[in-house]
Amino acid sequence: MKEPSPTQRGAAAEELAVETHGLVKRFGQRAAVDGIDLAVPRGAVFGFLGPNGSGKTTTIRVLLGLASATSGDVRVLDQSMPAALASVLPDVGALVEGPGFYPFLTGPGNLMRLDSADRHALPATRRQRVADALDRVGLTHAAGKKVRAYSLGMKQRLGLANALLRPRELLVLDEPTNGLDPQGTREVRSLVRSLAAGGTTVFVSSHLLAEVEQMCTHVGVMSAGRLVAQGPLAELRSAGQRQVVVETPDAERANGVLARLGLVPAATPDGERPIEARAVMNGGLAGPAPEVIVAALVADGVRVRGFAVEDASLEDRFVSLTGEGFDVVG
Repeated sequence: MKEPSPTQRGAAAEELAVETHGLVKRFGQRAAVDGIDLAVPRGAVFGFLGPNGSGKTTTIRVLLGLASATSGDVRVLDQSMPAALASVLPDVGALVEGPGFYPFLTGPGNLMRLDSADRHALPATRRQRVADALDRVGLTHAAGKKVRAYSLGMKQRLGLANALLRPRELLVLDEPTNGLDPQGTREVRSLVRSLAAGGTTVFVSSHLLAEVEQMCTHVGVMSAGRLVAQGPLAELRSAGQRQVVVETPDAERANGVLARLGLVPAATPDGERPIEARAVMNGGLAGPAPEVIVAALVADGVRVRGFAVEDASLEDRFVSLTGEGFDVVG
């Protein structure tokens, strides 16, 4: 087996729910997934990010045994895949590439049918488990509706309910908030947090960076088939550039003071406050303390109306890692 990467050796102290070593998936001559070493700690909410076509969904399909790897090793819940599919999948719930249901059946009817096809599910508890799953995703009120009358958001909720019919060690969710209104999105976020608090590992592929920031504890970023970064969300963000923002009518003078303090002037984003000075703190490293910066500005006669030190957002880090904007389709 290929030697573990530094990231995986660092994660050795914490048990991994998902890990890959040199995972490659080719379609002809094109490598959709190109030698990635994924390390997802147990109990984490892991956000899997990347532009459209970066290899996210292909990776998920390989993890779940829906596609075979060209080369490399995959372990899910500490078992080798796909050899252990039969023993692993009962402990894995998944919502991948949108839910598919019988339109002529109700939501409960669909779940009853799907659960009856699961040889590991207990028939005696089926009706209660279906009711509980519908309640957890807020679909109890629609129990009598045929699925053909469901909105996209309701179908997405039903897909989540299907993944929650039995206790799971791992949940794999591909765009779980697709089609949901803001209230539904908040409910899914709360549900994911409660599942993680109960010990379930949640692997979330999403294009909604703001949601990932609020929901996830760890993040992996894909770009052109490669895993360009992964780790705790706080560490990923702290590796980005921190910026000093000074609101002042003396922006030119303020920029001069910031430059003398060793900060690198930065362009003010379009749509920001019209009167401000902005600078990067030594390329992202620790710079002067905020009180030192403010004192220097005031001593030089700069009229300071507002002051902030802004950490890099997940969006900032994503763009710096991939060199591109985020395609909301993927």
